[in-house]
Amino acid sequence: MKKILTLIIPLVVLLAVIMLLRTSFTFEDKQLVSTPSTTIPTIDEPHALQRLSKAIQIKTISYDESAKVDKQTFLQFHQHLAQSFPLIHQQARKQVINQHSLVFHIAGKDASLKPALFLAHMDVVPVDENTRAKWTHAPFAGEITGAGVAGQGTIWGRGTMDDKGGLMALMESVELMLKNNIQPNRDIYLAFGHDEEVGGLEGAAKIAQHFKQQNIEFEFVLDEGGAITQGLMQGFDRPVALVGIAEKGYVNIHLNVDADGGHASQPPKQTAVGILSQAIVNLEQNPFPASLEFTKLTFEAIGNEAAFTPKLMMSNLWLTSPLIKSALMGKSKLAASLHTTMAATMVSGSSKSNILPTQANGVVNARIFPGETWETVKLRIEKVIDDPRVTVTTTKNVNPSPVSSVDSFGFRLIAQSIRDLDEQILVAPYLVQGGTDSKYFYKVSANVYRFLMIRASRSTLKRLHGIDEQITVSEYMDTIRFYYQILNRV
Repeated sequence: MKKILTLIIPLVVLLAVIMLLRTSFTFEDKQLVSTPSTTIPTIDEPHALQRLSKAIQIKTISYDESAKVDKQTFLQFHQHLAQSFPLIHQQARKQVINQHSLVFHIAGKDASLKPALFLAHMDVVPVDENTRAKWTHAPFAGEITGAGVAGQGTIWGRGTMDDKGGLMALMESVELMLKNNIQPNRDIYLAFGHDEEVGGLEGAAKIAQHFKQQNIEFEFVLDEGGAITQGLMQGFDRPVALVGIAEKGYVNIHLNVDADGGHASQPPKQTAVGILSQAIVNLEQNPFPASLEFTKLTFEAIGNEAAFTPKLMMSNLWLTSPLIKSALMGKSKLAASLHTTMAATMVSGSSKSNILPTQANGVVNARIFPGETWETVKLRIEKVIDDPRVTVTTTKNVNPSPVSSVDSFGFRLIAQSIRDLDEQILVAPYLVQGGTDSKYFYKVSANVYRFLMIRASRSTLKRLHGIDEQITVSEYMDTIRFYYQILNRV
């Protein structure tokens, strides 16, 4: 035993030394130095708030059932933009795409430079009638509370976060730029889709197709999707701005089981519902494998600022990778960034409690991790279920986006503009778990990013598509300043 300890102790000491050395030297400071180069003019805050308030009041709601969509509201929104931003409408070239989406083109000084494209969307999700009474302020009233002193107050309503706040801030910044007779070095395009909340096929997809047909290639594309997180990244005291460099795909997996009917008093060993239930249990018990690909990318950008324990773990992945994966996979919100997820969302069976179902149906919504496709997801699900009685089909097949570079001009420009507004903010790339309009624009640019200058915490994220969606006045002003900064740098 003594001999064994004599051998083991030096190895343990050596291992500890290696881990500590790697912890000390693996991560370097990758944050860009704040070098503000633009004097941002004074924003007419009261009028900017009123313009956003009016935008919230226009009910540009998207529904899965297209017949329910009030197309007239989008024309009203177009008119509101025209009245609110006269210089843009005088000096930019405006195009209406597929009747309801908009493109604005502001000419730059140097036609040899690739243009930059900024995206936002006009539509919002509906408000669940069962929750309407729980809103502190009516969801489409656009109420402003607590304003009066500059930078204070809150704007309430559906779309303040997703994504009319971003759209209106972008327009405010361009109008301000034109008001100050500033012409960007390169051409600037603004593109506003009208159906992002239901997939963007009639809006953003048509806009991207239009650009492709015009042979326009963009230096970079910036859409919504990331935010400034506070308290969401364990091991970091400073706020972290997460800039999306890719997004997951998605597919609906339909599971169907046919069986003989009959009376429930004489059931078979397994009913159609039982077979379907077992298939779903098999999927839940056999998740897709985890990958630290994007976790590592995020941490590499800000690891120098991490607390000791997470820095120790992430700098020694050769040893700690299984522990990290196990810990993160145990938390659903964190696990979603590591792998393809599967969520059973819909089931149906018999129409009456005492009738055996002749058919049972279920839907599993999968969010696809980069590296997988909807085809590989379907094949793996069929293999895991391993039951010929269960038919597997798919709808809404959208593959994950490509992964954009963190070394491009566009990413560095976004990071620099964030840091110039607040040098305490750390900037890092990440994988967007939901879907955005930006997925359609890889055909016109390799550098597609997702970020909006708003603060995200556990409480604010619950309001996204939920009750009491809101944005503070200071966040909205910062969003305008961010766009102004990046437009002048571009």
